[in-house]
Amino acid sequence: MKLVLASNNPGKLAELAALFAPLGVDLVPQSALGVTEAEEPHCTFVENALAKARHAAAATGLPALADDAGLCVDAFGGLPGVQTAHYATQFGYPKGDASNVRALLEQLQGQANRRAAMVSTLVAVRHPQDPEPLVAVGRVQGLITTEPVGSNGFGFDPVMYLPEFGQTFAQLPTDVKNAHSHRGRASALMVALMQERWLTAGA
Repeated sequence: MKLVLASNNPGKLAELAALFAPLGVDLVPQSALGVTEAEEPHCTFVENALAKARHAAAATGLPALADDAGLCVDAFGGLPGVQTAHYATQFGYPKGDASNVRALLEQLQGQANRRAAMVSTLVAVRHPQDPEPLVAVGRVQGLITTEPVGSNGFGFDPVMYLPEFGQTFAQLPTDVKNAHSHRGRASALMVALMQERWLTAGA
């Protein structure tokens, strides 16, 4: 089965391709098919992921998979959420991982509640008008550290402390991180959904 990935992020493609390999799915990035980025005007992960999946399916005629993910901080009422990638820019910093981490630590300075979650929402559609998209959510709860720790990973990994491991995501080996990350959890659920809903039905 060929599935178009509604993303132009090579890192995301590599990660998802490995996670979906057991299904025998041929995951093709939308950029390889000349598909432009979709608009993401919504305030929730599921709405943006659905918009991206429908956009890619409409442009290619193929089933599509989209991922929308971000950091949800309790003290900020769940923000930055869907604006995670651009978080630092609202404080005058350039877009980028290091800037995001710096801005987050500054905004949380003196804040007692440092609970946060990394959330990944995967949405898959068989065609643009699919009335029953598959939705899988992966969520990892943790605490924001007061300074970066560890050198692995990307994004907020150096400040996302996981009590169950006693380490930040950036301190974990890649295979351990991927097995327990928000995207890893969402992918495992999506693989199970596809097997149950699509593949056994001969879709």
